Amino acid sequence: MSWLEQARRRRLAGRLACIAFLGGLAAGCFQPLYGNVSLTNSPPVAPALAAVDVSQIAAPSGSPEARVAVETRNQLIFDLTGGAQPPPPTHRLAIRMSSNRLSVIVDITSGRPDVEDYGLNVSYTLTEIKTGKPVVTGSTFARVSYDIPGQAQRFARARALRDAEDRAAKLIADNIRARLASYFVAGT
Repeated sequence: MSWLEQARRRRLAGRLACIAFLGGLAAGCFQPLYGNVSLTNSPPVAPALAAVDVSQIAAPSGSPEARVAVETRNQLIFDLTGGAQPPPPTHRLAIRMSSNRLSVIVDITSGRPDVEDYGLNVSYTLTEIKTGKPVVTGSTFARVSYDIPGQAQRFARARALRDAEDRAAKLIADNIRARLASYFVAGT
């Protein structure tokens, strides 16, 4: 082994040791956002999220939007509580939503859509129950596309739409949960 190769290996070993040392120092600076134990003196996020009461989402009874509203609310409740029994509520979340469908690709011979987009627009307000003061207001959206296999397969089209609605509801719930976690961690 030549002296040049030995010098390169020593330099590489020194760099790796430096990276490992700096990584060890930086690892102590982070804490999991949704953990139950806080490394700082701030309260953990998970119990604060679990204490959010999600109000019923208004939608016309018996409409497809009513099913999406229930799915969105259920996803959000599960995301906030983790499936456990929630503690007494400290905040109330009110949600307003609207949906739309858009034909993206249309078959020119039959005039029927091959690909559609399903959109869900949501605005929400988090209110502190004790004071009645709104602490967070925001809006989010989800756009998901779905294919319609074959022109005459109505059941496949209906099932694809339902799957798109469920995926959009999950995206909305994830977006709202992330925003609420940000509020409970940073207060903004």
